[in-house]
Amino acid sequence: MKQVPRWFRYGLLLLLGLLLAVFLFGRFESLPIISTPVPALPQHPLIQAYFNQNPADAYTDPYRHIHRPGDNLEQIIAEQIQAARRSVDVAVQELRSPLIAQALRDRTQAGLSVRVILENNYSRPISSFTPQEIRTLDARQQERYRENLQLIDRNSDGQLSEAEINEYDALQVIRNAGIPWLDDTADGSAGSGLMHHKFVTLDGQKVLVTSANFTLSDLHGDFSHPESRGNPNALVILESAPLASHFTHEFNLMWGDGPGGQPNSLFGLQKPYRPPQRLTLGDAQIQVQFSPTSRTQPWIESVNGLIGQTLQQAQHTVELALFVFSEQPLSNILKAQHQQGVQIRALIDAQFAFRYYSEALDMLGVALSRTRPETGEPCEFDPNNRPWSQPLSSVGVPQLPRGDLLHHKYGVVDGITVITGSQNWSEAANLRNDETLLILSDPTVAAHFHREFEHLYAKSRLGLPATVQDRLEIQAESCSQVETSHQRGAERSGLEETKRGENSFRNLDDSRLNLNTATAADLEQLSGIGPALAQRIIETRQQAPFTSAADLERVPGIGPKLREQLQDQVRW
Repeated sequence: MKQVPRWFRYGLLLLLGLLLAVFLFGRFESLPIISTPVPALPQHPLIQAYFNQNPADAYTDPYRHIHRPGDNLEQIIAEQIQAARRSVDVAVQELRSPLIAQALRDRTQAGLSVRVILENNYSRPISSFTPQEIRTLDARQQERYRENLQLIDRNSDGQLSEAEINEYDALQVIRNAGIPWLDDTADGSAGSGLMHHKFVTLDGQKVLVTSANFTLSDLHGDFSHPESRGNPNALVILESAPLASHFTHEFNLMWGDGPGGQPNSLFGLQKPYRPPQRLTLGDAQIQVQFSPTSRTQPWIESVNGLIGQTLQQAQHTVELALFVFSEQPLSNILKAQHQQGVQIRALIDAQFAFRYYSEALDMLGVALSRTRPETGEPCEFDPNNRPWSQPLSSVGVPQLPRGDLLHHKYGVVDGITVITGSQNWSEAANLRNDETLLILSDPTVAAHFHREFEHLYAKSRLGLPATVQDRLEIQAESCSQVETSHQRGAERSGLEETKRGENSFRNLDDSRLNLNTATAADLEQLSGIGPALAQRIIETRQQAPFTSAADLERVPGIGPKLREQLQDQVRW
């Protein structure tokens, strides 16, 4: 038999190698490249910090089966719950995580006391929605429904079997286990502004505080956006019986007698004022405070006031990673600190950073009209805007995968003190929502939040995007006299009144939300207004503009009680 030439054998091997490379490239080109993890940072013995974008760790998403960098927050929370021996209390806006629900079921079956509090907009099992109800959902709600449907439908056949529902529909898992839960309608109202807490207490000894809802989107990423890696979020685990007692007290105010008991649950402003509490955990200093705060209290005594007091202590640096930043007194405090030489860097989520009420615009030295003069609307500026005369070049938005939002609510002061929790830096969070704020003073803890910030900042886009610059050019032509008057008025109005954080809600009437121009997202910040009701408000004003508070009762779903609740928050 004639021997095959050597050149032929080598050529054949080369061809097979090329074919294999093409096959593998075609199969895996869409998967993310996992870089070598950076070294892990040391943890405080009593305070551990975790991040679902942590570059020092990696895991495989259990639902989408994507290997990605980050801490598996869902698994960490579930394992902490499984380790409980006496009691578990969960207060979270939305709970759709099968793993966390299964952990709660297991602890209940082991004889522990388990209680759950939710936001009323998210207090139904996904499988309980009827086809007619699904058709009435707005576009955003329908997308959320489809995401959760895919999460439950493990065999992807488009049908939810009884086995899938009982194991993966989180609230059905909890219901089947007989776990008591209630939401913020338990006080007899239509709900507080938002039951926005995101904490777990275990055995009266340990507290988990996070910025993440227990959802696929906040923990891992979306089915509809395979490239997403979950909204950037943080989780802090603190071991302290005194701290746990403060969280248990907050939980018990909302719980009252629980489901079926006396209607004595307290949510929102029905709760008494709770001043900040100070504790020591080892060598770390802790402060905790819960929102909301009544307008009758001085601003400095509110949760945002505590944030302001902490920012005032900055000597060198402030780093901010925020979903929303719209609280004017905090911007004024930062301006004063900047003028004293403090270096400030800020990242705001892209969907909120450049809205007319965003403090990112103040820091960038510009003001946007709340109306759209390019469409013929009259120029109208928020009278509380205070554009900085010395703009920052270190403010921008992080560049995240499609589908992900910057969901953090934290700041780092001088590399030592961390401001974190569930509280967005907004008036709505301060005045209406059930919220948590933690101030953690310890360099070991702060190092974790600083590295998260650097990781996000390295991939950020700083300054004004082209779309905003275009709007400013149009605005300059259409609103020049109004804008100049507005800017002069802002200077005259007295920045000194608020730069130390002592604004006692001045000019509140001027900052009420305009029902005839507000976006759906703006309307959802109002007490008792969810996505569906916000859409109905927009549809109602399209038929005829609002001319008085009484006109709110034209909106299906708004009666005299809710109208009375809203009338001091809106204008027309």
